[in-house]
Amino acid sequence: MLIPLVDEASELGAEIGVFGGSGFYDFLDDATDVDIVTPYGSPAAPVAIGTVAGRRIAFLARHGRRHDYAAHRVPFQANVWAMASLGVRSIIAPCSVGSLQPDLHPGEFAVVDQLVDRTTNRNDTFHDVGAPQGTPGADGPVHHQTFAEPYAPEVREALISAGHSLTDVTVHDGATMVVINGPRFSTKAESSWFRNMGWHVVNMTGYPEAVLAAEAGIPYATVALITDYDAGVDGHEPVTMDAVFATVTRNVDNVRRLISAAVPHLPA
Repeated sequence: MLIPLVDEASELGAEIGVFGGSGFYDFLDDATDVDIVTPYGSPAAPVAIGTVAGRRIAFLARHGRRHDYAAHRVPFQANVWAMASLGVRSIIAPCSVGSLQPDLHPGEFAVVDQLVDRTTNRNDTFHDVGAPQGTPGADGPVHHQTFAEPYAPEVREALISAGHSLTDVTVHDGATMVVINGPRFSTKAESSWFRNMGWHVVNMTGYPEAVLAAEAGIPYATVALITDYDAGVDGHEPVTMDAVFATVTRNVDNVRRLISAAVPHLPA
């Protein structure tokens, strides 16, 4: 899908997009903020553009810089459109997840390779054919997005290589992430169902972000920080928001280190 460049920002030359997740609201030093308005409204925050490891990075806090948007209210279309309009050629999308399996522990990471969408009523396409006149995409051609492999192998490989280079961080290669609507956490019955289905982690923001990036033609991958055992897996305490943010706070520097180590490995 062809998305026009933002004229006033094109000279900044962003190559790689990074979405910051819960508790990860800044990434760049000496960045230039760019305010972008899209056909879907404003993104969650200004896009900060700067340099990491010699590569030009566009960073956008998915929830806003003060966690302004709960997961089900994140302006996913505007966020992805903003990145695409800057001309980024790949997107790294860190997020927080709960563990569904006993061998995945808080503080560890997983470079996910599949997702299951359990969200409801989210705007998940730029091709909303048949929508009321004036709706973006209403007059375009019918489009069915290929999505069998939601995550770009070249971006996943960069993240996995980065994980191998950080000897004090555990990074799992592969996991299926089930995405729920939020803002509530799962019940024990739901969590047990997800686990019995063989899914590995649970999250609230992985969809529709991934499919919108696919529609925009941007290679995209997610690295998930495991923050808790979902709904008390294996007798652990049920998840709370405070527990999630405490784990994020302890590990946000590892998120930054992992992404910084992956950046040089991404295709130019």
